[in-house]
Order: sequence, then C-alpha cells, then structure tokens
Amino acid sequence: MKTTKSLFTILLIVAGFTSKSALSQKYIDTQGAIVFEASEELFEPVKATNKTVSMVADMSKNEIAALALMKGFRFKNSLMEEHFNENYVESETYPKAIFKGKLKDFNFSQWQESSAMVLVEGTLKLHGEEKAIETPVTLTRDGDTIRLQGSFSVTPADFAIEIPKIVRNKIAKEIKVLLDFNLTKK
Repeated sequence: MKTTKSLFTILLIVAGFTSKSALSQKYIDTQGAIVFEASEELFEPVKATNKTVSMVADMSKNEIAALALMKGFRFKNSLMEEHFNENYVESETYPKAIFKGKLKDFNFSQWQESSAMVLVEGTLKLHGEEKAIETPVTLTRDGDTIRLQGSFSVTPADFAIEIPKIVRNKIAKEIKVLLDFNLTKK
C-alpha cells in the first residue's frame, strides 16, 4: 500500500512535465535506493538507507522527479531512527523529500553507448526548504532498464535542520547522499 501511495504521489508530481505523446520515453522505479552517510570518526556510524524511493524519468524531455518518504529511512540503531524522524527532519510535519530536475546536454534518442555520464541539475525540497543540486550521474542501459547512480553532498543547514550542540560533533558537517535507481520503461 505504501509503495502504491508513493508511486501515485510521484506520478501526480510529474504530471506537469509528462505528456501523452507517443514520443514520450517514460521510465519508472518504485524501489530505488537512497543512502545517506553523516558519520564522524570515533563515533557511532550515522547512516541510513531508504529502499522505497520512487523516480520517474521522461527521457524525451530529459526530466526526472523523485520522491522519498522520510520514514522510509532505516538505521541500524532504532533510537537514531526515532531521533532522525522526530527531532531532525520532523517527519510528521515534513513527510517527504522531493527532487525535480533535468538531465543536462543529453539526447536519449541518440544515446548509443551502454553507459553515459550526465549532469543532473534540479531542486531538492526537504524539511520545507529548497536547495539547488547539480551533480554528475551515471546512466547504464540494459534493454528497457536504465540504471541511474550518483552522489552529492548537502549540509543540515541547507534545509534548516538544527543539530543540538550535545551531538554536533558526532554528525558530519557534510552529508553524503548516494543514489541508485533501476528505471523500467513504461
């Protein structure tokens, strides 16, 4: 049910940039993964994975959109997960992160290689704040599946997330975010 709701929500989000055109090349993944790492040496690892992230790509327009439910992030330590949802990202108030962007200087119809490095440029909305993101990603094609992998860094301050002084040294100043999606043609 949660996956269906996520897919429905992401489809509504991207409805503005997708069309019914026969030229449209839509690809979808509802089980994409985002991992974030905010660990500092000498302290307990601060790392979480969300394997229920939805992404839609319209390759005819080079547009992508992704939706991650904040409560979908899993930590090894359940108390850390609780603090993440209640005290940092405030999941009840801000239940999702949304990315909308474009694949820059990429022509899907002329893509011949099995793999390509492409610059993604867009906006990440999280915790009620927006941040411009520009990062290279690797696209790998295998039949009707396109794998999108990449990473970027953000800071808690980018999204007005306050880290209490008592744990500030235990959480990295820059948080590395890893992406892994297997988009299937629809």
